[in-house]
Amino acid sequence: MERHLLPQRRRRSREIALQLLYTLDLRPDELPASVLGTFPMDSEAPEVVRYAKELVFGVWSERVAIDTLIRTYIVNWRPERMVVVDRVAVRMALYEGSVAKTTPLAVAISEAVELAKVFGTEESGRFVNGVLGRIVRALEGLGADGDEGERKKRDEGVPEDTSHGE
Repeated sequence: MERHLLPQRRRRSREIALQLLYTLDLRPDELPASVLGTFPMDSEAPEVVRYAKELVFGVWSERVAIDTLIRTYIVNWRPERMVVVDRVAVRMALYEGSVAKTTPLAVAISEAVELAKVFGTEESGRFVNGVLGRIVRALEGLGADGDEGERKKRDEGVPEDTSHGE
């Protein structure tokens, strides 16, 4: 993905991607390529369109894994129950910050919260921030390797097994 896009252009790309992903969420049988053709992008800068497309294809292809992440760390709250805009904003932030790692996670979260405020309900900004904050805290608790057992060992001062079966 393009890393040297100006912040305001990335914001515009995210706005476009959110709207396209919203459409895909409501029409899951559609393909991203067909939905892209419905959005007027003739007046957009080429790099804005390129990044928006990368977000749409990336988020859509990883949505099942991202939704599993949400289900894992948000107890008693399934992605299907979220307002569509909130769900899409959360998916985009997790995709950019955790899956593709094209944007620092804190920036991805901040952008998702702002998009939710603009396109969602009155409570969307706080809700998206809360969901993403909870997921990030849970992931940080697991450590870089994602293994809770290893995190507990580190926290309890148990040395790692370095024998490798020798």
